[in-house]
Amino acid sequence: MRIAVTGSVATDHLMTFPGRFADQFLADRLDHLSLSFLVDTLEVRDGGVAANIAYGLALLGHRPLLIASVGTDFEAYGARLAALGVDVSAVHVSTTRHTARFLCTTDTDGNQLASFYPGAMTEAPAIELAAVLKQKGGADLVLVGADAPEAMARHTRACRTMGAPFIADPSQQLARLDGAQIRELVTGADHLFTNEYERGLLLAKTGWRPSDVLAQVSTWVTTLAEKGSRIERAGIPPVEVPAVPAITAVDPTGVGDAFRAGYLSALAADSDPVRCARAGSALAALALTAVGTQTYTVVGQSDRSRGTRSISDEASVIRRQVPNSTA
Repeated sequence: MRIAVTGSVATDHLMTFPGRFADQFLADRLDHLSLSFLVDTLEVRDGGVAANIAYGLALLGHRPLLIASVGTDFEAYGARLAALGVDVSAVHVSTTRHTARFLCTTDTDGNQLASFYPGAMTEAPAIELAAVLKQKGGADLVLVGADAPEAMARHTRACRTMGAPFIADPSQQLARLDGAQIRELVTGADHLFTNEYERGLLLAKTGWRPSDVLAQVSTWVTTLAEKGSRIERAGIPPVEVPAVPAITAVDPTGVGDAFRAGYLSALAADSDPVRCARAGSALAALALTAVGTQTYTVVGQSDRSRGTRSISDEASVIRRQVPNSTA
C-alpha cells in the first residue's frame, strides 16, 4: 500500500526558562506587557505533523509520499528524510517564504509561551492533489493532516472526487475551524483521528453526536494518552486498546504522530483496527523515550521488506525496543 501524507512541515525552536512566568507578570500592568526571558536551553528540531508521520512510516519500511509546502531552507531537512525512505519529490518549495517555524518557551511549571509562523505553509492551498498523485503514480491512502485550512479542504475534496480513501486528521487546526469546515473535512473519511480533547471540540463545534460522526466515517480512533486509544465503528461497541508503557518517558512531543505512523503501517498490512492501534501504541512508546519528534529508531529499520510483513512481526520488532511491553 502506498500512503500519501499531507500537512505541515516545520522547524521547532524549543527553549526553557528557569523560572515561573507567573512571577514575571504584574497584575496592574497586564495591559502593557513588555517582557524578555533569558532562556537556559535552545533545541532546534525538525518537525511538522506530516513530516513526523512520514518519518515513522519510513522507519517501518514504507516509502510515504510527503505532500506539503516548504521553503528553500528545507534542503538539508528534505535530504535527511529522503535518505530514510520518504519520497519528498512532491514537496512544493516556496521561493519567497521560509519553512514554517514553531517557537516555544517552557517554564519550570510546564507553562508555555509559543508562536507559530506558517511561512511557506500559506502556499499549500496551491497544491493540486489530484495532479500530484497522477504524476507520482497514485496512492492507495491519503492522510489529510493539519495544514493551512484551505489546503486541508481542497485535499479532502480532491480525495472524494477521485474516490481515494482518506484519513481525516485535523488535530490542532480544530481550534481554528468552524463547524461547517470540520464537517466537510470529516465526511466520507475512511478513518478519523482525534485525541480526547479534540474529540470533544469536534462534537461541540459540529453539533454532531458520536453516532452522527460514525455515520460519516468508517473508523474513529481517539488517542487517550497513557490510557491508550479507543476504536469506534458504527454498530459495534467501542473498544479500548491499552497503551504500551514507555520505560522512560522523556518527551511527549510528536508521540501522536508516531502513533499514526504505527497504525498506518499495520493498516497497510490489512490488520484490523485493534491490532493497528496496538502497533500505533508501540511506536508511540518509542517516540516517548526520545527527545525530538524524529529521533527515535526501530530495530530492523534497514529491512525495507518490513512494509509488507505481518503486524505480529511489526509489533515484535517494536517490542524489542520497549522491554516488558505487550504490543
